[in-house]
Amino acid sequence: MHHSSINEVINLLREEYRNWKAPAVTVIAECERNPFKILVSCIISLRTRDEVTADVSARLFARADTPEKMEHMPLIELEKLLYPAGFYRNKAIQIKEISRCLIKDFGGEVPDDINTLLLFKGVGRKTANLVITIGFDKPGICVDTHVHRICNRWGYVATLTPLATEMALRAQLPQEYWTQINELLVAFGQNHCTPLSPRCSTCKIYIYCSRVGVSKFR
Repeated sequence: MHHSSINEVINLLREEYRNWKAPAVTVIAECERNPFKILVSCIISLRTRDEVTADVSARLFARADTPEKMEHMPLIELEKLLYPAGFYRNKAIQIKEISRCLIKDFGGEVPDDINTLLLFKGVGRKTANLVITIGFDKPGICVDTHVHRICNRWGYVATLTPLATEMALRAQLPQEYWTQINELLVAFGQNHCTPLSPRCSTCKIYIYCSRVGVSKFR
C-alpha cells in the first residue's frame, strides 16, 4: 500500500464501519469516558470474546465502578462476577491489585500517561494506549493482533511484532487517524479481513492492498 493511499483507505473503512458491530471496549467507552472502567474492561477483554466482555463488564460495574469499591469487594465475589471471562481468577487478582495501587499512589485516579500505566501488573501497551486514547482523548495507537496483521497484510508496514507495528505507525500514520485505527481495524478484522481466508473479492479497499501473506481468500 502506498503511503498516500491511507486517507482513501481510512475513509472507505469509516463508511463500512457503520455496517459492522463495534468492539466491546469501544461500546463501553461511548457510554461514558471513564478511564477506570475502560482500564478494567480492557483487562477483562484479554483472551475473551467481545460479547462476554460486554456482559461481564456491565455486571461488574453495576456492583463496583470505582477503585475503592473494587478494592473492598471480597476476592471470591469479584471472581464470580468476572466469570466466564478467560483467566477470571488471575484477572480478579490483577483488578484488585491495580485498584489498590490507584488508591495508594494516585489518589484513586487513573494516570493519563502510557509509561505510568505500563507499571501496573497486567497492563500491556495495547491496554495503556486504549486507556489514553478512549479514556483521556489523548493521542496513542493501540495495536492488537488485528491492527498488526492487517497493516502488514496491506503492506503499509513490514514488522514482526505489535510493538514494532505501533512504532512504525507512530512514525508514518497521520496523527488524526491514531485514535480510530484500532476501532476500525478490529471491526474490519472481525467482520471482513479475517485471519484465514479474508473476503478479498468483496473488499472495498482491495485495490490499495498488497495482500502480503494471503494465499487463500473468498
